[in-house]
Amino acid sequence: MIEYRKARVEDVQGIIKVCSDGYRNTYPGLLPQQYIESTIKEFYNEDRVRNEILNINQEWNGWFVASDNGEILGAGGGGFTGKETAELFVIYLNPNRKREGIGTELLSIITNNQIERGAKEQWVSVAKDNFMGIPFYEAVGFIYQDERPSYGLPVNEDFTSIRYKRELASSLVKK
Repeated sequence: MIEYRKARVEDVQGIIKVCSDGYRNTYPGLLPQQYIESTIKEFYNEDRVRNEILNINQEWNGWFVASDNGEILGAGGGGFTGKETAELFVIYLNPNRKREGIGTELLSIITNNQIERGAKEQWVSVAKDNFMGIPFYEAVGFIYQDERPSYGLPVNEDFTSIRYKRELASSLVKK
């Protein structure tokens, strides 16, 4: 049975694996392979993930995981960019476990945490041609807002992110 919960230190390697595999599965053909690997090295390393599990604040609300008998099937997290404005910064699933509702439930756990912290709206950035992510976000109620240069790309690279937003209501919180 899949358990959805806040990440613990013993989840570090599972988070690294699921995010690295998910990133590699999502972006071939959209981003240069060298950029994919450098992003994985920067964001999904043991020190950083451990620190992000242990140090939670309003800007980073921590990692959440979907775990099945100790195997991390999905991981995600977000934080606040304004008083009542939350952002989903990251969510990845084991590429072999998509279309089972795991991502939807994991997003729900992250969203509920943000609502409990006072969020009234939630944003997400998606690579313009990410045809895995875009339908998912639209299916869970995110609405297209605008496009802008992607965060963190090398200066000479020209990639676009699509910004999506959805309004949050306290009624979304599952008891």
